Amino acid sequence: MRENLHRFFRAARGVGVHVSPAESIDAMRAVAQVGLSDRTILRDALLLTLAKSQDEKLALGDCFDLFFSQPEPRQHQTEAGSEENASQDPDQSPSSGSASEAGEGQPPEGLGPLAQMLLSQDRNTIAAAIASASGAASLSDIRYSTQRGIFSSRILDAMGLQRLRDDLDALTATNPALAERLRAALDALREAVRETVSQGLALYAREEAENLRNEILRNAPLARIERRQVAEMRALIRQIARRLRERYSKPRKRQRRGHLDVRRTLRRNAAWGGVPFLTAWKRKHRDRPKIVALCDVSGSVAQVSDFFLLLIHSLHEVVDDVHSFAFSSHMIEVSEILEKKSPEEAMAEIMSKVGFGSSDYGSSLVDFEKDFMSTLTPQTTVIVLGDARSNNLDPRADILRRISERSKRLVWLNPEGRLAWGFGDSEMPRYATFCTVVRQCATAQQLERAVSDIVATYQ
Repeated sequence: MRENLHRFFRAARGVGVHVSPAESIDAMRAVAQVGLSDRTILRDALLLTLAKSQDEKLALGDCFDLFFSQPEPRQHQTEAGSEENASQDPDQSPSSGSASEAGEGQPPEGLGPLAQMLLSQDRNTIAAAIASASGAASLSDIRYSTQRGIFSSRILDAMGLQRLRDDLDALTATNPALAERLRAALDALREAVRETVSQGLALYAREEAENLRNEILRNAPLARIERRQVAEMRALIRQIARRLRERYSKPRKRQRRGHLDVRRTLRRNAAWGGVPFLTAWKRKHRDRPKIVALCDVSGSVAQVSDFFLLLIHSLHEVVDDVHSFAFSSHMIEVSEILEKKSPEEAMAEIMSKVGFGSSDYGSSLVDFEKDFMSTLTPQTTVIVLGDARSNNLDPRADILRRISERSKRLVWLNPEGRLAWGFGDSEMPRYATFCTVVRQCATAQQLERAVSDIVATYQ
């Protein structure tokens, strides 16, 4: 039971249900109380101890139904055997041939265990043997669909396929009818094993397949994401935002103490003759994080602006002091929209106000200097997300220089490849002169690393 439950926990993690060691212990204790005989009660016990939300409950229920369903081999009987049984004379003596014994369902002596099991057509015994062989073949280690044939062969070998082949060779020479019946049963067994392997693939390889798809998506250029992949990419960006929240939003319970401050320690313990009952430590001062994000939502970056806004939305949940702005030909502040609305609602409202327009970085920077320059302090990190293409208009790099001078750092994240910088209407080389950090962010992975590095400097 313990090993079977461990495999179930592994399958549950594959469908997105987080199962901690403590939760797995609670689940095993509950199963020990209710037993395995009643599947309905067992299902309810596992759902109560493992599922933390309605979505996890639904996913876990489907996983349970798939995990505890056992494929059964179909009962096959050859036409030759059927016709022989139908045409056999009831007065025929038992010594008339062993085919009649096969028709009686009694396998002859001398056959291997697998041959006798298949000829007896005991479904429960066969299903139990497949389950046992699946464990021996480590079916829970299956990861890819290309491994179906390998694991099917392993399971059949664990059940005794080689001995069965020898039995088939012997019966083919002595009792062709019984050999045909055994061959049909073997075909049914192969089908049942294939179904078992497919079930294992659905249970244990889902997490690996999901990770593989995410890894491919993480490295795919954001500007060339297909329409059918947009929903998957948004889900991936949400995962990135969640990781950022979990990594950086929680306050540190233990403060780094640094080196011992000898002078303060001696002064603090003067009353005890300098015996250091009380210690004093040199603490490293950390600036309070302050971020200003400027996001280009013009038509030239329309494909990636959604993902930029999702990441900026996550910054508002990670860092306390964030001012966010969006622009095409003019700039507006969107901090309140991102803080009070869901990501989808916020993106829709922002794009309706300033999105999909013709980009004019110069005019937008003028708006920022006129209305929002006061948001900058010597502790501010300014993040610009855009392709720096200004349609051959005045880029107003002088304003960007003043922004850089008034802030702690100026970071530019560009979705275009570096080879495209400076060609056509790209003003990236001119802007890069005043930036502390310039990074290409053409993929979700690059975007996550860039934002993570920025937030980590305040930790």
